[in-house]
Amino acid sequence: MNLDKTLIIILIIALVVVGPTQIPKLAKMFGKSAKALKDGIDGKLDDEDEEKPAAKPKKEDEEV
Repeated sequence: MNLDKTLIIILIIALVVVGPTQIPKLAKMFGKSAKALKDGIDGKLDDEDEEKPAAKPKKEDEEV
């Protein structure tokens, strides 16, 4: 019972501090962070640098 009251108090304080319009945005960011953490632990994290090699810039002097 004491844990329920504590959780409710924390949620009310968060609502007052953050505001009701920002709660969905925070929940979405928290969900993305949790998914990224889970994927990182499982080894599924996408590293764009490893997947795509850097493109070499073309020189204007070169003829194709």
